[in-house]
Amino acid sequence: MLEEVQKNYGKLKFYINGQRVESKTETWGNVYNPAKDEVIAQVPFSTRDEAREAIQFAQEAFEKWRELPITTRLQYLFMIKFKLEEYYETLSRIVTQNHGKTIHEARGELRRAIESVESAISVAYTLAKGEHLDQVSQDVDESVVREPLGVFGIVTPFNFPVMVPFWFIPFAIVLGNTVVVKPSEITPIAMDYVVRVFEEVKLPQGVVNVVHGAKDVVDEFLSNRLVQGVTFVGSTRVGRYVYEGAGRFGKRAIVQAGAKNFVVVMPDADLNRVIPSIVSAFFGNAGQRCLAAANLVVVGSVYDEVKRKFVEASRQLRLGYGLDEGVDMGPLVTMDAKRRVVGYIEKGVGEGAKLLLDGRGVVVSDYPRGYFLGPTIFDEVTPEMVIAREEIFGPVACIIRAKSLDEAIDMINGSNYGNAASIFTSSGYYARKFRREVNAGNIGINVGVAQPMAFFPFGGRKESFFGVLHGQMDSVDFFTDRKVVIERW
Repeated sequence: MLEEVQKNYGKLKFYINGQRVESKTETWGNVYNPAKDEVIAQVPFSTRDEAREAIQFAQEAFEKWRELPITTRLQYLFMIKFKLEEYYETLSRIVTQNHGKTIHEARGELRRAIESVESAISVAYTLAKGEHLDQVSQDVDESVVREPLGVFGIVTPFNFPVMVPFWFIPFAIVLGNTVVVKPSEITPIAMDYVVRVFEEVKLPQGVVNVVHGAKDVVDEFLSNRLVQGVTFVGSTRVGRYVYEGAGRFGKRAIVQAGAKNFVVVMPDADLNRVIPSIVSAFFGNAGQRCLAAANLVVVGSVYDEVKRKFVEASRQLRLGYGLDEGVDMGPLVTMDAKRRVVGYIEKGVGEGAKLLLDGRGVVVSDYPRGYFLGPTIFDEVTPEMVIAREEIFGPVACIIRAKSLDEAIDMINGSNYGNAASIFTSSGYYARKFRREVNAGNIGINVGVAQPMAFFPFGGRKESFFGVLHGQMDSVDFFTDRKVVIERW
């Protein structure tokens, strides 16, 4: 079903215990269309009491939800999948309107969310079964069963307002838990619309709750004794805060954090494949994704050719409103985000890096007030520069020269981050060496964006990840605990 995006969504409400609830807060924030600099909604910043109420209802729902046969819970997931398919185009358009990414990118996000539901369905049919061994000792049998734990808090980022919540929601609920979701206060509209899906499938009250807000909600998740664990995807600074808080209060935590991803191009790489891939890797989603490429390390003699072709191809990208046909790149999500990225560009200039392509002067005539920043490419970057070390989270590429693959690997492993790294090569030897020696959680071989499918865990190491279990498939173990039963008869 395709519905037109609204000009204004008004004051957003919470979704607590199966009801749309108006907030009692006095603190509200504006929600923008970043391509037009227009206010399209107002989001409430929940009080601690409101977050606590949602958690309490989730706990009451858990006591009933966990008792339902898993086959019954599965039927809700099937219905959720079908409804997401029905609203696929509408939700994609809302994501574009609120975040700024292109409609093509938004459709990809929705497809990934649906794949997570499908993966959770497969989990329920396979991994949720127990393990049993008869006669471990004289007249003694032993078995392992998975049990749900209760209420979980889900804190989601602005850049994937549907996909990331669905890394966790379907796995949590099919395994018998209940959740309270806190969407990003920057891009809350899509999750507000997803609530319609839960309403239409008649998901029992309190199984999924949505509370808008900021730090106060997160603090309630961390401190509330009814909350068993928290998932978080976002910056390393906030991720560390969440992880430390979870540890302090004895909670489980999955924390996927920041990144500074490298792409290595070897002299034997097929540049006809490389250039389109790296343009997308660096500038897709306007660089606002944790798997975005940031540092382009070119090894050996192809440096000048790669640089020339990369700049030429990047210069051709068409900026504009993501709902318009033919747009390759949208705006940054907020004006503050644009200012932050421009600040990094100025730092790079100050550090002595050479601007080959400067996106600061880009003009999108149809949307003069939008938060647009064009593709920006630095040359003569060295690994110790700030722009090569810190996460910029925008359309900025740093080109670094390396004499050998060993030198390139040393650069990658010297980074504080370990989210993703890719290599382009025709050599199986180089590819295997890279795969084995690079200390990052997601490795791409002739792939610019090393994004795992929903039925794989989403990797991460060093300051890109805190904890033991990762997002997506690893959340099966996160949302359950094993109980060992030893019986003698």
